[in-house]
Amino acid sequence: MDTTAPAPPAPPESPARLRRPRVSLWLLRSLVTVHLLAVLAQPLLAGLFLAGDVDAIGVHAAIGSLLAALSLVVIGATLVYTLAGRGRPWVLPVAVVIFLAEGLQIGMGFARTLQVHVPLGVTIVVAAVLLAVWVWSPAAGRAR
Repeated sequence: MDTTAPAPPAPPESPARLRRPRVSLWLLRSLVTVHLLAVLAQPLLAGLFLAGDVDAIGVHAAIGSLLAALSLVVIGATLVYTLAGRGRPWVLPVAVVIFLAEGLQIGMGFARTLQVHVPLGVTIVVAAVLLAVWVWSPAAGRAR
């Protein structure tokens, strides 16, 4: 008589584990959040200037210039997230478009072309908020 238990059935073959973004996602989340905070400071500083605080426009210009450099760093993080982290590929062109919009925004601000500067600023704020909301959503952590 055979007293050994039958072997358990073999587990079904699972597809190869997909690499999910982990470190690259946290890097992207932190940089996009810092970028968002700088973007949100801009309308506040513009409002202070319009309310009579003349020094606020200098800080507004400095943060605007800093945003261009920060956007380049965000583009680098999206490259890492997309290529190494196997993240969503659409994030990279979005980061590039935001960078280009901020460059145009800086030019329009220094040229005092407010009819472009103000609506473009609103568009940049909306885009930065939407990107930050998405990057913190569970969808950002799924592999493609």
